[in-house]
Amino acid sequence: MSLEVDLQSTLGAFKLDTQLRAGQGATVIYGRSGSGKTSLINAIAGLSVPQNGYITLNDQTLFNAQKGVNLPLHQRRIGYVFQDARLFPHLNVAENIDFGARYVEIPLSPKQRDAVIEMLGIGALLQRRPAALSGGEKQRVALGRALLSAPNLLLLDEPLAALDMQRKQEILPYFERLRAEGGPPMIYVTHDMSEIVRLADHLCVLRNGRSVAQGTAEDVLANPANMKLIGVQDAGALITGVVDHHAEDGLSGIRLSAGMLFAPRMNVAVGTTVRIRIRAQDVILSQSEPKGMSSQNILQAKITAIEEGVSSGFAIALSAGTDRLLARITARALSKMELKVGQSIWAVLKANAVPPSAIAPS
Repeated sequence: MSLEVDLQSTLGAFKLDTQLRAGQGATVIYGRSGSGKTSLINAIAGLSVPQNGYITLNDQTLFNAQKGVNLPLHQRRIGYVFQDARLFPHLNVAENIDFGARYVEIPLSPKQRDAVIEMLGIGALLQRRPAALSGGEKQRVALGRALLSAPNLLLLDEPLAALDMQRKQEILPYFERLRAEGGPPMIYVTHDMSEIVRLADHLCVLRNGRSVAQGTAEDVLANPANMKLIGVQDAGALITGVVDHHAEDGLSGIRLSAGMLFAPRMNVAVGTTVRIRIRAQDVILSQSEPKGMSSQNILQAKITAIEEGVSSGFAIALSAGTDRLLARITARALSKMELKVGQSIWAVLKANAVPPSAIAPS
């Protein structure tokens, strides 16, 4: 799958000037409220008409302002899951999910339909009306409706934002399974960093209507220059490891390229590959190997970049084996430690700096 977007549009004081390149897997659009995330995917879906630019999907032109091309929504073969599900209240679940197939030239077979119902766990809900469903059930039905339209692309506009934490944890595995089993490519809008850890193959950061950073999720988050864009609280790197063992004291050992990382016990099998988010503010730097510390997570690393951040802070990019980390330190600490690019350093992390929400099967 190949999606190319280059759009410019003005609505009042808001200006959208965004470029996006997306391929197979899950591309996450990340940004604060008002950054233009929904405006972007509404334009891709055909729900709004930009003033300038173009959109192509798999070499098909969906929109081109200069050439006067603007395919209607039902011809774009794009599934859309909204934040509030938007099910038809007068139809039951079976009728809702089949509604999306009405305009499909080659609908899914009965066997494929059954597979979608089974994957989403909505078989027992087929005769219910939306009013009798929980928030999580409604979103699973909305996802089923989108999938049964046989889309070439799936758009998801903050589909978990209206759910409480328990419901979010219930429905996230369905998106993960869809991604893992080769479902349609996803453009997933969120402002929740935990969802990026769980889903993102690629990441596009929007700010004030502009795409200010994009690439693989690991590359974007590990770049110290992007700390200002992500925000001090959310900035951090993604690393990949393999669950090595589960200890009797309640910790799980995760083998990284640079050593062992200990985290609160994970409910996954030994040998599982996991992706871990380490926040920059949870990384402490030491010029010598720490001794006698309570922290069990001490990794040898090398400084690869130093970027001035916000509030008199600096972002320090580190390589630890083949993984990358970020640390945030004060200007005083940088001066006192005389840190330089290429310098060897020790990165110290507490076990509780890696909560379960920061870890996802890869």
